[in-house]
Amino acid sequence: MADELAIDVRGLTKRFGPRTVVDAVDLQVPRGRICGFLGPNGSGKTTTIRMLCGLLTPDAGSGTCLGLDIQTQSAEIKRQVGYMTQRFGLYDDLSIRENLDFVARLFEVPDRRTSVDGALIRLGLVQRQRQLAGTLSGGWKQRLALAACLLHTPRLLLLDEPTAGVDPKARREFWDEIHRLADQGITVLVSTHYMDEATRCHALCYIAYGKVLAFGTAAQIVAQAGAGDLEEAFIRLVGQAQDNFQ
Repeated sequence: MADELAIDVRGLTKRFGPRTVVDAVDLQVPRGRICGFLGPNGSGKTTTIRMLCGLLTPDAGSGTCLGLDIQTQSAEIKRQVGYMTQRFGLYDDLSIRENLDFVARLFEVPDRRTSVDGALIRLGLVQRQRQLAGTLSGGWKQRLALAACLLHTPRLLLLDEPTAGVDPKARREFWDEIHRLADQGITVLVSTHYMDEATRCHALCYIAYGKVLAFGTAAQIVAQAGAGDLEEAFIRLVGQAQDNFQ
């Protein structure tokens, strides 16, 4: 079973001074599946994602990401993970093609021109490849960011609220692409606040106060909370957690 898990971590903990931001999180995500990562702002989602991709070192906990130890093999993990941040992280004053070529150089992608051409085609960016990134709408920036994430053929995508502020049509198209990637065996951990996106995930992990409050399919979480829908289930989970902290 362990060989089938793209993410397998237990007790993952991160502190900033006296504050525990991520508190003993357990998370297991099978290869080729889409796991939605949900929770209120400040719940620890971004910090968890950064620990998984090797950008932050956990203060406690153990486990693997793509079979690599999160404590000792972070450099190897980074080379096999595509991380899409909340904010657009590419260069506004470079064109779409120039941005992709720059990222391909960073990852030392072989046959760089062919890889960039393929990314442009895959994400429907060919006609706009000379356009400056800073002039793109939110939906097109999202496509460019995803194209950049895929250049080095990662086995795992960590997407931190990738559709925030994007129109509904662009969100639907983005999720269609995410499912195509999962069908090809790529594992996806994606944080979102949208309930319609949550229902498109194979499994959901709900986190608040740095702790995992629920994990399972949308139907399982609704049933366990005794709720009428997913949004109501999450409200109940947060309410119960608040009671426990009082």
